Amino acid sequence: MQMHTTVTNDVLLEVRDLETHFYGEESVTRALGGISFQVMKGETLGVVGESGCGKSVTALSILRLLPKLAARTVGGEIRFDGCNLLELSDRKMRKIRGDRIAMIFQEPMTSLNPVYTVGHQIAEAVQIHTRASRTEAMAKAQEMLRLVRIADPERRVNNYPHEMSGGMRQRAMIAMALACSPQLLIADEPTTALDVTIQAQILRLIVDLKERTGTAVMFITHDLGVVAETCQRVIVMYAGRIVEQAGVVDLFARPSHPYTQGLMRSVPDRRRGRQQRLSEIPGTVPSLREPIVGCSFASRCPFAIDICREKTPILRDVVRGHSAACWRAEEVMGA
Repeated sequence: MQMHTTVTNDVLLEVRDLETHFYGEESVTRALGGISFQVMKGETLGVVGESGCGKSVTALSILRLLPKLAARTVGGEIRFDGCNLLELSDRKMRKIRGDRIAMIFQEPMTSLNPVYTVGHQIAEAVQIHTRASRTEAMAKAQEMLRLVRIADPERRVNNYPHEMSGGMRQRAMIAMALACSPQLLIADEPTTALDVTIQAQILRLIVDLKERTGTAVMFITHDLGVVAETCQRVIVMYAGRIVEQAGVVDLFARPSHPYTQGLMRSVPDRRRGRQQRLSEIPGTVPSLREPIVGCSFASRCPFAIDICREKTPILRDVVRGHSAACWRAEEVMGA
């Protein structure tokens, strides 16, 4: 039974059969191998997987921020609010990027311009997408810094990025991303460079702001704990493909792909105490520079049989609202 996407008025973003390639001097890397998913209005969708699985490439493909000489989206559609973003001119795409779709990047120090104040950068984003005057835009910058709980925003708007802590810079990035009230916020590992205490504060802030504004959030992470805490639905990526998709509660209760099970077993469980031995997934991720025959996880999978090595599984419904790209998904779910 193949999984079919259903377009309704609640669908904000729909990605269909998206393929993105990177080009080297003598090779082509198939970074995304025909992925399909939806983001609903007002929801938080988690995108989880290990480094190199295609999470960030998915975000950059949606925003059309791929390096033009090195990468290209070669197939599929990205429909945002009914409009195919891949067919828009650069000028029309710039109007959407930062306004209706915004992004928080991993490292705020490299995302903020070091030669301009934080207030200037937030105000510039406001002026690009609205008719606000410079005075109005700076007032908006102060308002946004206050919204993300930066103390003394009237003074902080005049700070340069290096004058702020890592947590403050990330809050400033969130303020900039939300300044134009986007319909979709893409958060790409927004807590990676922060210590554990600040990570928790930033996660709570994003969740609180999402509830307050109604913005849909696409949360990219390798951390299953973040997914459990912040997301309503989740897609699991491996080697440039989506291997599982489900509601977050159902995914943790009944993982249906061996890779998802492997991820969960590699995470420490406080209930098992300090003597627990963490599991690791044997083998290595296959090269995306060569065509993959069969399931990309087959060489590492304890459930693999002949068909897994010969034919690529499609993402299909295992139970209602829960899909997996695995020939033996029903058995895996019950294991």
